[in-house]
Amino acid sequence: MADIISRDGTWSFDGDAVRIVPGGKAHPVRQGLGGFAVPLHAVAGVSYEPDRRGGRLRLRLRTGACPVLRAADGRLKDAADPYQLVVEKDRTGVAEYLVDEIRNALLIEQVPDGPVDRFLLPGPSVPVSGGGGDGTASFDGEAVRLTWNWKAAESKTAGGAVTLPLSDVTGVRWVPAIGLENGSLRFDRGGAVSPAPAKFDPYSLELWGLSKREYTAVLVAAAVLVRLPVPSDPAGPGAAPEAATTAPPALGSAPAPPADDHDVLLRRLRELGELHEAGILTDEEFATAKRAVLKRL
Repeated sequence: MADIISRDGTWSFDGDAVRIVPGGKAHPVRQGLGGFAVPLHAVAGVSYEPDRRGGRLRLRLRTGACPVLRAADGRLKDAADPYQLVVEKDRTGVAEYLVDEIRNALLIEQVPDGPVDRFLLPGPSVPVSGGGGDGTASFDGEAVRLTWNWKAAESKTAGGAVTLPLSDVTGVRWVPAIGLENGSLRFDRGGAVSPAPAKFDPYSLELWGLSKREYTAVLVAAAVLVRLPVPSDPAGPGAAPEAATTAPPALGSAPAPPADDHDVLLRRLRELGELHEAGILTDEEFATAKRAVLKRL
């Protein structure tokens, strides 16, 4: 057994899995994820990066193995990354020993470092909730619930809380606030991606980046993503993107319907009309989206 205990958390390795437990003052994303085990066959590599104050351990997973990393799509800050651990200066030797033990096990077991076609970790446990900005998202394993606060647009608060059964969800996309750009947590339904801004979309949270807690929306996204049915197309929602032979679509996005699928396109036109009538889409947004659908008829 090799382990390292720091103020940032604890990592231990028993030859079969790396056990990760966040510290008491870790980022809310890591706190929300809690302690979990990473099986050796999900690990692609490990490194220790020393600096003058100590260093940082980094566990690199095989691409597609972790639903949290899949949902984050490379947008997690270092402090929020559950696979990084800040190490104090007096723990340098222990950190290097842990790295050697994991690397030796990877060599002995001949674990490949390439991508995988399915999740190897279960993701966040449910129920889970997160978000901020104009509301909160929660997921109990069967349905997503979006509740609004006083900062939400009137078009959202007027309709009240939204409950979306998992069976209706075809994709989920999380983007954090970056700079002056607001982020969002979006849920797609029926294979359609809403053209409405997150501020007015009743199936989206708008994230403003005003607190670290808004990042916990990525845990909701990951919990939903890992429970979506995996389609035969490996590039579709819920699948690891590296399983595709071509560039994957955006997280949770659905392929455009074929030109001759009139029922799908007509249904999309009706949905756009409803969004326009509800005031969610402006006249210009409605006209643009309508033209795009009509071109495919």
